[in-house]
Amino acid sequence: MDFQTSIKTCFNKYAVFSGRASRSEFWWFALFILIIGMIGWIIDVMIFGYSSDVTGPMGWIITIATALPSLAVGARRLHDTDKTGWWQLLWITIIGGILVLIWQATMGENKKNKYGSPVKK
Repeated sequence: MDFQTSIKTCFNKYAVFSGRASRSEFWWFALFILIIGMIGWIIDVMIFGYSSDVTGPMGWIITIATALPSLAVGARRLHDTDKTGWWQLLWITIIGGILVLIWQATMGENKKNKYGSPVKK
């Protein structure tokens, strides 16, 4: 899956927590979130005059618009590794976040699991 397809897929499945997501879908969307977050930060600092350590209006708009699809694709990514999406709650802790990051980087199962058929790579 390429960058544009990943973004389109994640926004089409805005709040779909069922099914599975490939590594490329997840990581391309994570890159997209990083890029628009940086653009929002630049707009807040350069145009609106906010301090660089304060979240301005663009930052909040981006956060609100992308929070649900980010959680949804994260859950689907964990489903691909045969884990429940609730494991994302480990991001609350530092060490747990490292574990979730490793799971999200792990190749998914090539067979059908309780979350559905394998995704096309």
